[in-house]
Amino acid sequence: QHVGGFVITKGRLDELCPIENAAMDDRTIIEWDKDDIDALGLLKVDILALGMLTAIRKAFALLADHRGKKLTLASVPPEDPPIYDMLCRADAIGVFQVESRAQLNFLPRMRPRKFYDLVCEVAIVRPGPIQGGMIHPFINRRRGREKVEDLGPAMMEVLGRTYGVPLFQEQAMQIAVVAAGFTPAEADRLRRSLATFKRMGTIGSFRDRFVSGMLSRGYDADFAARCFAQIEGFGSYGFPESHAASFARLVYISAWLKCHHQAVFTCALLNSQPMGFYAPAQLVRDARDHGVEVRPISVNHSLWDCTLEARADGGLALRLGFRQIKGMREEDAGWIAAARGNGYPDVESLWRRAGVHPDTL
Repeated sequence: QHVGGFVITKGRLDELCPIENAAMDDRTIIEWDKDDIDALGLLKVDILALGMLTAIRKAFALLADHRGKKLTLASVPPEDPPIYDMLCRADAIGVFQVESRAQLNFLPRMRPRKFYDLVCEVAIVRPGPIQGGMIHPFINRRRGREKVEDLGPAMMEVLGRTYGVPLFQEQAMQIAVVAAGFTPAEADRLRRSLATFKRMGTIGSFRDRFVSGMLSRGYDADFAARCFAQIEGFGSYGFPESHAASFARLVYISAWLKCHHQAVFTCALLNSQPMGFYAPAQLVRDARDHGVEVRPISVNHSLWDCTLEARADGGLALRLGFRQIKGMREEDAGWIAAARGNGYPDVESLWRRAGVHPDTL
């Protein structure tokens, strides 16, 4: 389920279609689905959410508080070599998008050295490119084991920066235009049918048109079939390049935080749970492996969120918060913190002063 979304019409929406109450308070839904809206030409905007944006915002706030560094998504230092070294080692637990098993296996083969490599990295470990058989040619050409075949100036303009391998939705559409002679409108219909062809079976009509278009322009049949198979793979999950680039930006920023401020990064991740592939215990273990001192939950020191504490050597230690205790309520954590003054000398004083329920104690 998306966080939400909205439909925009020129006049009043209730004069066009029925509006009903959703299960959630103060939410309404319309009775038509996205295909109906598309057919009628109404504008629909989906709103998605990324837990990593919350984690990055919290990490920036911690950096400002503890290190006096004021950063934004735009001002993180670019193209920092140690970050790429870290990613090439597949040291990426907690890093946005590249922490899955598949990505951790792929990073040492990909060996990203610049930002555009991360854009490709995000886009290639997807069902579309995997089913289209594009990963091996991409890696082999990138590593110089295989020559990039010259597909002619028109195709190389589309595919040159990805070593002759189509990775992005835009490239699939551009191939249809420059190599198969589609009009831009037909290419857009192809893109739309990619999203729905499994249900509607509409892709077959495009296949004949696409392959014959490429053959008539002198491309060989095998290459034309491969191009179409790749485009078909996008149907299950192709990324637009702009989408991959904005995701790659978050990969880079989360990797920068992990590389240079591991304690801050782990603290922000723990305070943004649930998210990502890893349980809090694994994130804590990874922080310890990177030399972060992790201090246990303490009735005299912890707050609801995890916090950072100054160490004698000028470093930061990670203090685990009450939120890590299963079944503990934020309200009770607030009472414990508010009533502790200079600390609780014993369990009885905690019970008397904080007034929390015996289950919580």
